[in-house]
Amino acid sequence: MSAVHTAAVSEVRVELAIGGMTCAACATRIERKLNKLEQVTAVVNLATERATVTAPARLPVADLIGAVEAAGYFATEVGGADEAPDDAAAGARYLRRRLVLAVVFFVPLSDLSLILSLDPGLRFPGWQWVLIVLAAPVVLWAAWPFHRAALVNARHGGVSMDTLVSLGIIASSGWSVYAMFVLDRSRGAPLHELVHGAGGGIYLEVAATVTTFLLAGRFYEARARRIAGQAMRELAAAGARDACLLRPDGSEEQVPAGRLRPGDMIVVRPGEKIAADGTVLFGESAVDASMMTGESVPADVAEGDQVTGGTIALTGRLVVRADRVGPDTQLAQLIGLVERAQADKAAVQRLADRVCGVFVPVVLVLAVGTLGGWLLAGRPAGFAFSAGLAVLIIACPCALGLATPAALVVACGRGARLGIFIKGCEALEASRSIDTVVLDKTGTVTTGRMTLREITTVADVDEQQVLGLAAAVERASEHPVAAAITAAAGDAEPAGLADGFRALPGLGARGVVDGVEVIVGRERLLRDQGLEIPPELGARRAAWEEAGCTVVLVGWDGRARGAIAMADTVRPSAPGAVAELRRLGLRPVLLTGDSQATAQAVAAAAGIDEVVAEVQPAGKAAYITGLRDAGHRVAMVGDGVNDGPALAAATLGLAVGSGTDVAITAADLILLRDDLGIVPDAIRLARATFTTIRRNLGWAFCYNLAAIPLAAAGLLNPLIAAATMTLSSTFVVGNSLRLRRFRAGAGAVVESDG
Repeated sequence: MSAVHTAAVSEVRVELAIGGMTCAACATRIERKLNKLEQVTAVVNLATERATVTAPARLPVADLIGAVEAAGYFATEVGGADEAPDDAAAGARYLRRRLVLAVVFFVPLSDLSLILSLDPGLRFPGWQWVLIVLAAPVVLWAAWPFHRAALVNARHGGVSMDTLVSLGIIASSGWSVYAMFVLDRSRGAPLHELVHGAGGGIYLEVAATVTTFLLAGRFYEARARRIAGQAMRELAAAGARDACLLRPDGSEEQVPAGRLRPGDMIVVRPGEKIAADGTVLFGESAVDASMMTGESVPADVAEGDQVTGGTIALTGRLVVRADRVGPDTQLAQLIGLVERAQADKAAVQRLADRVCGVFVPVVLVLAVGTLGGWLLAGRPAGFAFSAGLAVLIIACPCALGLATPAALVVACGRGARLGIFIKGCEALEASRSIDTVVLDKTGTVTTGRMTLREITTVADVDEQQVLGLAAAVERASEHPVAAAITAAAGDAEPAGLADGFRALPGLGARGVVDGVEVIVGRERLLRDQGLEIPPELGARRAAWEEAGCTVVLVGWDGRARGAIAMADTVRPSAPGAVAELRRLGLRPVLLTGDSQATAQAVAAAAGIDEVVAEVQPAGKAAYITGLRDAGHRVAMVGDGVNDGPALAAATLGLAVGSGTDVAITAADLILLRDDLGIVPDAIRLARATFTTIRRNLGWAFCYNLAAIPLAAAGLLNPLIAAATMTLSSTFVVGNSLRLRRFRAGAGAVVESDG
């Protein structure tokens, strides 16, 4: 394909649903084919059967689909008009039908072969044909998925695990026919010497066993993958399909949720899902957000509160202004993050994928080499064939390809149920090495819901005047302190917004109210601006801060005129969460822009010994960088705009999902549960997932390293090889499914030696 290269090319991200993949070699081949396209980067996930492609915007999706088809597979665009329905259940039914038939014929075939091998006198005329009749439905119809995939691969010049399986079935069946009709008659050898004997062999039941075991393994994998993805399917289905649109004339109209636009007003009745992220204009209700946050207790919302699309109004009628709709909603963005995480690959998995890309051709060479080597060594043809067949059967790389994606699919689904969203494998790899957890104060260790405690002013100024001017400046700010001042002021004069508003991160804000410049913030800000601080205000500020309050000064016309004390409540879960972090071997640190006295009071309540206070936003990132430069591996937990740089600088960033988009974008893990205990839960889940991935890969590598030499040495019966190969993939999937048992606050998954 030719393309015009430009200096700056806009890119798009495309999701393709891939059909026809059966092993890691298939995923590697598709990935390689897509990456050959100019300026295309693709990652193919075997477990989710998806390809995540980053391509130039000018490149038609049809070209991407064509590249997949050229590799011998088929694809449809996820979300496109021709997207195929989820056929995981249909695929499982397809495999089950063939598995049932294989079992029906495999059982009598094995029994009859055993009986005839133990007592040759029981042979009857035409016994060979009876074995063939019993084996044919298994090796031809039940095994057809393997043969078909092998033919498709061969037609496109490739090989895969199905090539090994198909060749093994065909070779064992062909040799068996030769042994029964040629060797048996030419040498008069008794059947018990032919059936897996040293001098020959009849392997019809081996072919049937390989087919049956592999079909059983794939059926189990298909069911397991569907179970693993159930949580994400439920989350994706949480979005409302319809919405009740409130027209300007007061009439209501039921419309598809996809037709909503920002600014539309929607009516939500008890029991209905909220169709967009928005603001409550009228009404009160308890809202169930358990699908997204894992919180079982509904939250009360009223006029002015924010609500999230996909949550359910339980008790009252709400009128909501849609602020974010469709793909811009928090639900849609979180689902997208998880899908990208499931497509991600750990560094060790990328190595495994490269191994799988060359593994199948190497195995074919080893199988032929084993056969030829034993023949040259003078061993009987049956023994040589048995050893070569065992190499062909046992060396399946499927477990390698499933090691990471199987664990990620389960972990992402389980995490989503608990309000923990994993953005990629880097977070999992980072979680195992962190030694320090830095916690933001406001909105993280504390609830972030400030309430006004007290106001003091100089002699010639009224308290309402100070509060009203402060609110006029702070109405344009998103900070919890600003929200508390605005709420406390209510309709106090002046009710409008300040002109020329300017936020000074970590210090305060300023603006012009009725022609007068008003400065609201920390004492340092007012001093830097040349405002005088009366001694009585300074003394009161110090006393309030010693008591754990956050204090802002309000000044104009060259001097501070008043001080406002606000208090934030430490989360009830904070002490337990901090204790749990210590049990995980982590050092908790409180990092805040608040004063040292306020920070110390909060830290004491939460059980944190180390405090870094009076730090501006840029200083937070610098502090994190300093810790990393000193050799520490740092996790940062935050929720505000000013936490974004620190989250990005940390080894592992954890953002409270109710926080700002900046924090969520910068973080590696997103935490939606309104409970600080979710922080150690997230770290435990990440560590458990990475441990599972390492166990899966360790097992898969060791299995192949040990099994192939044993098979080549003639020490493995092909029947045992077939069972072992199937159990290898089954172990990987089963071990990954253990992550479904992860419990919040209950530690990692139940450990086992397997």
